[in-house]
Amino acid sequence: MKLIEAVPNISEGRDQEKIEAIAAQVKAVRGVALLDVDPDPDHNRTVITFVGPPEGVEEAAIRLVAKAVELIDLNKHHGEHPRMGAVDVLPFVPLRGATMAECVELARRVGKRINEEFRIPVYLYAEAATRPERQDLANIRKGEFEGFPAKIQEPDWAPDFGERRVHPTAGVMAVGARPSLIAYNVNLGTSDLEVAKRIAQAVRGSSGGLRYVKALAFELKERGLVQVSMNMTDYRKTPLHRAFELIKREAARYGVPVVGSEIVGLVPQEALNMAAEYYLQLENFRPEMILEERIARAMKETEAR
Repeated sequence: MKLIEAVPNISEGRDQEKIEAIAAQVKAVRGVALLDVDPDPDHNRTVITFVGPPEGVEEAAIRLVAKAVELIDLNKHHGEHPRMGAVDVLPFVPLRGATMAECVELARRVGKRINEEFRIPVYLYAEAATRPERQDLANIRKGEFEGFPAKIQEPDWAPDFGERRVHPTAGVMAVGARPSLIAYNVNLGTSDLEVAKRIAQAVRGSSGGLRYVKALAFELKERGLVQVSMNMTDYRKTPLHRAFELIKREAARYGVPVVGSEIVGLVPQEALNMAAEYYLQLENFRPEMILEERIARAMKETEAR
């Protein structure tokens, strides 16, 4: 059976009742597994992860969007993370037996349905993008919900699906296809946002830092900290530990400690194995040395007999 992962980001991270109601739409679809619901009150955003066959993932995505449109009003939404839609972004990721081409086709089909059923303008991004400048999600999101009524009228910013009219409460939406991505944040022991901005600039690839890293700076007011928030778009080529070490070195220049880091959503086991191998200086390390990995392989062999 083909498996595709969907990772919608909704613009609600504080109202648990709303978050649960939106996530419940996924659970109601047969054959689709809800893997994770990760709310962030500071960002006022929740990352939801689910997997299933293409037809099930499509149905779950449509149901999730319907409930989010019903419950989220961006006119009343405030948070640290940039946003332009009630469901801000909806990427599809190929897993077992699925190809990127199939995810692109799914993104375009779902994007069309979202516009037709909810009157939300949809932009295709990443591997599904129809224009080079729309491959980068940050380019699409620039201006956010408040700035989109003017942006959508600009010659180059007609949506891929829909009219040049922003939905009054749900905004606009990006739907795309991409490889596995790790959302990884590093928290700094200071309240100085300017320090975090300088470090984010040093680490992100677009400003001369690490390739396959996108980074922004945020203030975590309730904790009195600032954060470098990253999307690791290819953890094999730029691993987590390399980004972490660069941030730690840059922070030391300003006399600021790193006080912790966090994964948002889910992370491939391989990414953590690479970090463990680096920090423990393991020699001759192999994935099959992990107990759970060996058990899983043994159980498969037992079942096949």
